[in-house]
Amino acid sequence: MTVAHLVLPSEAGPWLLWFLVAAIALAVLEGVVMTLLRKGYDWQAFAASMGDVVGRRIVDALGLSITVPALAWVYAHRRGDLALTTPVAFAILFIGQEFCYYWYHRAAHRMAWFWATHCVHHSPNQLTLGTALRLGWTGKLTGTGLFFAPLVWLGFPPQAVLAALATNLLYQFWLHAAWIPKLGPLEWVFNTPSHHRVHHGSNPEYLDCNYGGVLIVFDRLFGTFVEERPEVSIRYGLTEPVTTYNPLRIATLGWVQLGHRLLQEPQWGERLRMLARPPGESTGGRASSGLDA
Repeated sequence: MTVAHLVLPSEAGPWLLWFLVAAIALAVLEGVVMTLLRKGYDWQAFAASMGDVVGRRIVDALGLSITVPALAWVYAHRRGDLALTTPVAFAILFIGQEFCYYWYHRAAHRMAWFWATHCVHHSPNQLTLGTALRLGWTGKLTGTGLFFAPLVWLGFPPQAVLAALATNLLYQFWLHAAWIPKLGPLEWVFNTPSHHRVHHGSNPEYLDCNYGGVLIVFDRLFGTFVEERPEVSIRYGLTEPVTTYNPLRIATLGWVQLGHRLLQEPQWGERLRMLARPPGESTGGRASSGLDA
């Protein structure tokens, strides 16, 4: 979910702000209920996620982005114009955005360059609504939005593409409620809390799967779908659990680890290839943090 903080149309600002306020309120409510029910809610992790939100807004205020100028250039060289005036056009945009999101999310797990940001979202050791708000600070600087450039090149306005992406990511907020059970036939087509619980698992059986946004169909088509198994209890977080609650250390943990790996490799060509390789290739699992509390 790191592309959530791309620059969106200015008119989207107010409703996104209201959504953020509502999301934080629901996350707090979930924490209160879990605390009252003695379910063991990690309030320090929630505070770290709020620190991530504040830090991301500060970084965004700097106005640094690879995506925005790149999408503007692509739109200037588009093949034509696709106006959103018919249901068919909206359907094409929706399916196209889901397809692009699937490949972005898959790359965010399978390429070290993108994982360095995305691992922040997977760092909590407890899956809660607050986890949905922990996205990292460097998404705009890594070019994650370029995965959606084909839609802009085909002729969809960048504002429409980014609005569709924002809707996708807003949908995913409720997927982080670990207490929601399986949802029957909906599980075949849509991404659900059950599918997303598996996605956040650090068990070997659950690593690197279920990349869909609103839909789960592309995971089924491309062989990355894994169903939640009642006999395999999900362990959340990274393969080496993060024990710090410092937002700055959490935001940089992936980059620190990647930097260490690059410095250990003397050949520049191999360093470049490492950026495109799976983050845990040398250890056989999801990238770990190596951080202490």
